[in-house]
Amino acid sequence: MLLTGGCHCGHVRYEVQAEPFDSTVCHCADCRRVVAAPVVAWFSVPRTAFRFVSGEPKRYASSEPVLRTFCPDCGTPLTYQHHDYPDDIDVATCSLDAPERVPPMHHTWTSHALPWVVVADGLPRYPQDATDG
Repeated sequence: MLLTGGCHCGHVRYEVQAEPFDSTVCHCADCRRVVAAPVVAWFSVPRTAFRFVSGEPKRYASSEPVLRTFCPDCGTPLTYQHHDYPDDIDVATCSLDAPERVPPMHHTWTSHALPWVVVADGLPRYPQDATDG
């Protein structure tokens, strides 16, 4: 599977050559704050299957174990890496050229969800991440 995407202004572009896994809608406070939105959709792929093909993103350590990338020109969030999972990279689903190709499988960190966000999609919900239940 080949997926392409990038930032809003087109400065940073990437390719993914793998089947996504662990596609989620994250409700955690950190993700919300970084993107200034009530939720963020992410999907994971092996790190070796992801590459930036043009432009150079800015890197930002949003916490001790987390490194995020975003476009230095328009600010679009692009990726998330956690040092506990060095072989994986999470990609912001809506930075894809065709985000409809990677629908979410579940909601994570619903213990942080804003009370005024009600999503009735019937997907499984996890108070923390999907591996913690």
